[in-house]
Amino acid sequence: MAKKILGITGCPTGIAHTFMAEEALKKAAAELGCEIKVETNGAIGVENALTAKDIQEADAIIVACDKNVDLERFNGKPVLEVPVADGISKAKELIQRCLDGNVHVRQGSGKAAQAAPEEELSIGRQIYKHLMNGVSHMLPLVVAGGVLTAISFLWGIYSFDPESSQYNEIAALIKSIGGYSMGLMVPVLTAFIAQSISGRPGMLAGLVAGMIASETGSGFIGGIIGGFLAGYFVLWLVKMFSRLPRQLEGLKSIFMIPIISVGVTGTVMVLLGNPCSALNNMMMDFLANLQNSNPLLLGVVVGCMSAFDMGGPVNKAAYVTGTMLLGQGNYLFMAGVSAACITPPLIIALAATFCKNRFTKDDRAAGLINYVLGCTHITEGAIPFAAKNPLKVIPILMIGSSVSAVLSYMMEIEVPAPHGGFLILGLVNKPLLWVGCILVGSAIGAVLYVLVTPKVVEAAVAPAVSTANSGASAGNASRTEVKPAQSLYHADTVTLQVKGKTKDEVIEEMATLLEQGGTLADKETFKKAIYEREALSTTGMGMGIAIPHAKTSAVKIPRVAVGVSKEGFDFASEDGELAHLIFMIATNENGGDLHLKTLAELSGKLMHEEFTDSLMNAASREEIVRLLENK
Repeated sequence: MAKKILGITGCPTGIAHTFMAEEALKKAAAELGCEIKVETNGAIGVENALTAKDIQEADAIIVACDKNVDLERFNGKPVLEVPVADGISKAKELIQRCLDGNVHVRQGSGKAAQAAPEEELSIGRQIYKHLMNGVSHMLPLVVAGGVLTAISFLWGIYSFDPESSQYNEIAALIKSIGGYSMGLMVPVLTAFIAQSISGRPGMLAGLVAGMIASETGSGFIGGIIGGFLAGYFVLWLVKMFSRLPRQLEGLKSIFMIPIISVGVTGTVMVLLGNPCSALNNMMMDFLANLQNSNPLLLGVVVGCMSAFDMGGPVNKAAYVTGTMLLGQGNYLFMAGVSAACITPPLIIALAATFCKNRFTKDDRAAGLINYVLGCTHITEGAIPFAAKNPLKVIPILMIGSSVSAVLSYMMEIEVPAPHGGFLILGLVNKPLLWVGCILVGSAIGAVLYVLVTPKVVEAAVAPAVSTANSGASAGNASRTEVKPAQSLYHADTVTLQVKGKTKDEVIEEMATLLEQGGTLADKETFKKAIYEREALSTTGMGMGIAIPHAKTSAVKIPRVAVGVSKEGFDFASEDGELAHLIFMIATNENGGDLHLKTLAELSGKLMHEEFTDSLMNAASREEIVRLLENK
């Protein structure tokens, strides 16, 4: 019975390398007579995902990835972890190692088992990833607790107090439940920061550190410090105790690590309690005073933070600060934060409604959905639109959010819930005024958005070339017919004789080919995007192939420039060999899906030697186009 191998491929950008590694592994498995299923972690998401049954039946798993993927699901299975480049160039060797049983069984040791991928991340990226793991687990508790607490206020602001005339048993019960949920905020934040660093062993020490931070008044500053302290200390302990005999595994995991990690982390957190508490209170007092003395400045700061990265670390810093102040009874600060978070998607929605020519048909539909996202406090709905033109759009979103936040502070609006958008209007002290503040900021932002973004012309046709001069160079071809814009391949951007010998020369030559073919609005901007992609990792894939690619507004019509060189050229390929085929992919913001699908298909084809031979021996540019289009 043939052995079954599983594979996972993924590169940082999730484009060419991902699919080339997939095809290389499949080809090698077919040659060596074994079954294989490959999960790709590309730019369009996870495809062909591995199921629990697949993993159970697998004889070995090859992880050819330069990005983090969930490896805990493979505990107890032979797992071979390699860079994605090895999945392309050494596929047959990797499959053979799996067939020979020359692969280590992965142990369930949490983060320690994934140390190699972790080391490739920058320090800043590691810290951000761990912090966001804590924040993402904390936020649902904050939202649930905050909204329940706010609901209890419907019976009166003092309805939870038995001594008050407003007292109501149901309201008191709801507020107590909300209080328990909010009380878990710091411990959960701390625990999941530690868990992200050192796995389940770190969570225990993280929970204790979080509870101490909460009890000593250290707040989220103490919680963050405790999370990183517990996580890295436990990671060090696990490494030290790994030298002990296997017979002590149970004693180590249940007795030694918990006692030492909790004891040491707890002691440090108690000693840091007063300094962290003072720092936390000083920051909270400063913000509370600022909202009274200078609401204009505070609104600008909160608005810019909330719209800068829309759900990222800067946005989360403003939001978490608001939730902390909310827990202290400060409802004014959260009003500005919520208004600033609601505004960006509403800016996009209003612009898409009243100025449709700034959006493609698909973008208009997505823009209108932002009404729902904005009204429910989901700032991330504006991200796709900001990503297309960040230097222009993000400042506009920041201006709109700042206006909304400033007006909310000036009107002294109070929002007692940390989330929910307009769904919690019944809990706001001045609901209609608050909506008005947000709409003013959104309207101003929408007008600015329309002013700085160009009209969108959805191209229906693209220029092509007559077949009269099929043997001539692409730059001298005359264009006399049109072809559908769906095709990325055209004879006018194909050359059978690449003249350049160096990477820079070839990039210049292929970019000129695209420019002469009517593809580029600005060649230099396009080349800059190409070089920015090359800075991440070379697109000289090896095996004589180079696939440089860029997605930029400098591209008028999505197109691929194809070049053939019998002599070869130096493109800094991963295998050190000369490249003989180059495919320079140029696409804009409106051609993302077509670009990715074409690239995935192209990457798969290029793994077959007979296909590349056909391209190398093609007699005309039209023949290359026919081969690439499966005609």
